[in-house]
Amino acid sequence: MAMESVSLDLNGQVYTLDYDSSTKKWKKTVTAPTASSYNQTDHVYAMTLKAVDVAGNVTVVDKTDSTFGKLMKLRVKEKVAPAISVTKPSAGAYLTSNTVAFSVNVTDSGSGVSNSTISAKLDGIALGVTKKAITNGYQCTYSGTVNDGAHKLVVTASDNDGNTASKTVDFTVDTVPPTLNITSPAANLITNKKACAVSGITDDATSKPVTVKVSLNGTDQGSVTVASDGTFSSSVNLIEGTNTIVITATDKAGKVTTVNRTAVYDSVSPVIVSIDVPTEVESGSSFTITVEATD
Repeated sequence: MAMESVSLDLNGQVYTLDYDSSTKKWKKTVTAPTASSYNQTDHVYAMTLKAVDVAGNVTVVDKTDSTFGKLMKLRVKEKVAPAISVTKPSAGAYLTSNTVAFSVNVTDSGSGVSNSTISAKLDGIALGVTKKAITNGYQCTYSGTVNDGAHKLVVTASDNDGNTASKTVDFTVDTVPPTLNITSPAANLITNKKACAVSGITDDATSKPVTVKVSLNGTDQGSVTVASDGTFSSSVNLIEGTNTIVITATDKAGKVTTVNRTAVYDSVSPVIVSIDVPTEVESGSSFTITVEATD
């Protein structure tokens, strides 16, 4: 009896196969589902083949068939790797505590994240992260003590179809404020010059560059240019009387060192109120001069 038709049901899509008279076989080029089969039963798409002859007799082959059942199981793999998002610490962050919290989200909306493949390493040393299930993946967290300096966090993970992703985040821990040595003005300066030089040197072993600001009597005098060797120099105009100069150094981590200087500006010359001195004395004798002066 002659064949009437052969069809294939794949994920609800029915394909009618074409008869090739030269080979006397039925065939059809079909398109695989766009989604991974990992989340299907047995991680495969179950296909059903139906052959019908002209008399209406039907033969059905599915995954339970003893002869062709294995061929009716289609494993479809996606090509998109998991998404890795490092929320803590952020890339390029400068942290001011040695206790560092890490938080990473690993997600894959296709085949799903393979839990056992998630790896987080800090400077090449594996972290024992805690994994919590979230939508389409896992949130991985860890908290630990990290020394001052530059560090590299590398997170890798694969999905259940074997696609692998990697994410690297560089960050710096800096718990030490910058050094700040003031060479001018001297402590408790008294001067008759209105212009007062403000100079010194600053440095930070971990979080360069360091910025320097100067305030005079509570008024910001603006940023000061800091040379590559850490030296800086500026000038402020003192007001008559006592002045407070505040020099502040801030490193890239936000750590601050402050030095205060007091400078007294006195532009008024002393006033001679009286002079008492003899105008005639014997040679070689001693005499006394008495002066009353104010300032």
